Amino acid sequence: MEDVTQAERDSPPRIEARGIARSFGPVRANRDVSLVAHRGRVLAVIGENGAGKSTLMRMLYGLDQPDDGEILVDGAPVRFAGPRDAIRRGIGLVQQELAIVPDLTLLENLVLGHEPSDFGRIDWRRAREEAERLARSVGTDIDWGLRAAHAPIAIQQQIEILRLIGRGADVLILDEPTAVLAPAQATQLLGLLRRLADDGRTVVFISHKLGEVMRVADEITVLRAGVTQPAIPSGEASVEMLARLIMGGEPLPADAPRPGEPGDVVLECRGLAARDDRGVERLSGIDLDVRSGEILGVAAVTGNGQEELAEALIGLRKPERGTIRLRGERLARPSVRARRRAGFGYVSADRKQEGLALELSIAENAIATPALAKLSRLGWLVRSRVRAAVSDVLQSGAVRYGSDRDPMSSLSGGNQQRVVIARELREKPSVLIASQPTRGVDIRGIGFIHEQLREARDAGGAVLLFSEELDEIQALADRVVVLHQGRVVGELGRGADRVELGKLMLGTGTGRREGEG
Repeated sequence: MEDVTQAERDSPPRIEARGIARSFGPVRANRDVSLVAHRGRVLAVIGENGAGKSTLMRMLYGLDQPDDGEILVDGAPVRFAGPRDAIRRGIGLVQQELAIVPDLTLLENLVLGHEPSDFGRIDWRRAREEAERLARSVGTDIDWGLRAAHAPIAIQQQIEILRLIGRGADVLILDEPTAVLAPAQATQLLGLLRRLADDGRTVVFISHKLGEVMRVADEITVLRAGVTQPAIPSGEASVEMLARLIMGGEPLPADAPRPGEPGDVVLECRGLAARDDRGVERLSGIDLDVRSGEILGVAAVTGNGQEELAEALIGLRKPERGTIRLRGERLARPSVRARRRAGFGYVSADRKQEGLALELSIAENAIATPALAKLSRLGWLVRSRVRAAVSDVLQSGAVRYGSDRDPMSSLSGGNQQRVVIARELREKPSVLIASQPTRGVDIRGIGFIHEQLREARDAGGAVLLFSEELDEIQALADRVVVLHQGRVVGELGRGADRVELGKLMLGTGTGRREGEG
């Protein structure tokens, strides 16, 4: 990241927003937003959930229209009728929801809608050659014959980026691209973004992860309550400074580790084994105990069985062998409904596909639990009970919303996650399986969710925490088990050493079980 050259100062910004305002009914997403993004630079846009970041990016790409203000490209005002207009001007957007067709190969996804043809037939040889040239130009390598459904999310993101570049985009806007990535994958993506900028492209990067922002950005724009502040050169910023700007000068949420008081074993697994969607065994004989009054953290590098373990426990995946017992009773039926009725709560790592129904209302999502029968009489929902339950979820989750009749999709990602957490904890589960509970959540939201999980533990619940954020594991877990290649390779106590955790996750550590000498 170099200082701005005189030529860059003299040339107009590649893309600019001035005084942008946008409202959705009574909700003002953007009030007075301005930003400037130059060629060969990475501009990070940061702010709380609901601050208006995604709305701004949609307007820069023509998916939404501003109520006021203007957008300029190369110094000239423009008005995009839609994304096609933006693409024609070299502007591309990678949204949080990737536009990938799972049943197609990565090559087919790359050229979809723009397939090279020869006498009316798709020229796949030419498509492959162009794809490989494109990948080499940005320093990445792709298995083009792989079905997209079997490709890691990080590779799917690269396909989106390459597709935009192949169609002429030199302004790349990425909305929370690392929210669903493991740390190693995020590092690879940040390296790609840096290379794209160094090659003369313009990158606009939205993120809640301030450490990542400091590593990759040249300038940083803070968006708070729909208003931006002047951009800050990354060399003049610090994580602490950015956090306070996001919070409006308020103290940062306290997140000091606080120990639990473990009681009896609530959840017991013995010899648990399971395969992934391709038939590969990912769990190989897992033994696990989770006690009331504790948070048990599960740490692993992506692909080492943590996803399969969570799904096997909640009933989304049928184990190949092994037993699961809740309070001593064996659970035989691999059914989500049966597991939840038995006393499990579940925070899915994929809240949009598994945790929520985005097209339904906020209220409907707030009461979508097996305990819905408690809100009914003779098979009919009782309006007063429903209103009380919805109000309880939204208040306990400190959710920011307009009307509870609004679609769930109208909430920011962080507020959607607050609904999920509050809904699950309202049922006081014996065991809460929390998988990536703070993914895509801002600083304030992370502190809030951490406190909610501690309160559930302190009330006697058992929490099984799956997280790829080692800081989160260290802050919350009373014990940590580490998975490597589908096996438990070590167990560490509260305040687990980060270096030892890392070694165990890579299969090179020597962690011990509690009770071992």
